[in-house]
Amino acid sequence: MTANDPNTLLPRRPSRLVPTLAAVAVGIVVIAATAGLPIDWRDLGTVPAQLVHFGGLMFESPNWEKLPRALTEMWRSISMAWIGAILCVLVSIPLGMLAAGSVGPVWVRLPLRGVFAVIRAVPEVIIALILLTITGLTPFTGALALGIAGIGTQGKWVYETIESVQEGASEAVRAAGGGTAEVTRWALWPAAAPALLSLALYRFEINIRTSAVLGLVGAGGIGSMLANYTNYRQWDTVGMLLIVVVVVTMTMDAISGAIRRRITRGPGIARTTRTALPARTTRSRNVDRVR
Repeated sequence: MTANDPNTLLPRRPSRLVPTLAAVAVGIVVIAATAGLPIDWRDLGTVPAQLVHFGGLMFESPNWEKLPRALTEMWRSISMAWIGAILCVLVSIPLGMLAAGSVGPVWVRLPLRGVFAVIRAVPEVIIALILLTITGLTPFTGALALGIAGIGTQGKWVYETIESVQEGASEAVRAAGGGTAEVTRWALWPAAAPALLSLALYRFEINIRTSAVLGLVGAGGIGSMLANYTNYRQWDTVGMLLIVVVVVTMTMDAISGAIRRRITRGPGIARTTRTALPARTTRSRNVDRVR
């Protein structure tokens, strides 16, 4: 029986109706959203020239006189990010573990996941604006906003990490008579701890970038200084502040990334080889002496 045989039953060609309708619907939404915005598309031609103009004002001769204060404010932003990350991790890890399918019951798991989803739907700036009426214009407002806003994302990462752990260790603890608490302590937590610590450091990286944005609404840090000098059109100082933000953020990201790689991958193979080589050499010398 060949393909040209009329009695051959060929599979039906899959319908493209659903993907086509979905693409048309997305196109209509994009066109409607674009048409509903008051955008003068003729201004796009002037954007490159304006970028070059203001880039020259900011970076042609940056004002380094304000560098000490900029570093102080950047340190406040890093402190806000660190405190917010600690608050987020301390709250999200236990709640996220309770929201995991293999740990918490349904009546606890579903409400927690709903709370995480609601928190993720609210931007950090909105949370900071709400907290400003309670805590005032202080760096604590920014740290608290970062901590609350991170619970939604961090909690989701925690229960997804717990649910991705292999069941072998959990089944062994259950076979030994352990309950949910014992399974969580001796099976799930040891397996998920490296990934959770890595995600906590990643949360810190995100908070460093977000803390600069929170400063624009009065939460303190380098963002407040950047907003003030931008309002007064002191572009040479703004350029210096942007350089500080970029350099410090990239440095912290590199340090945090190296720590996260060490946590998730362990010590490098090259280092293990170097430390193991002298031991083998010493043993071989001892054998030679015995001989």
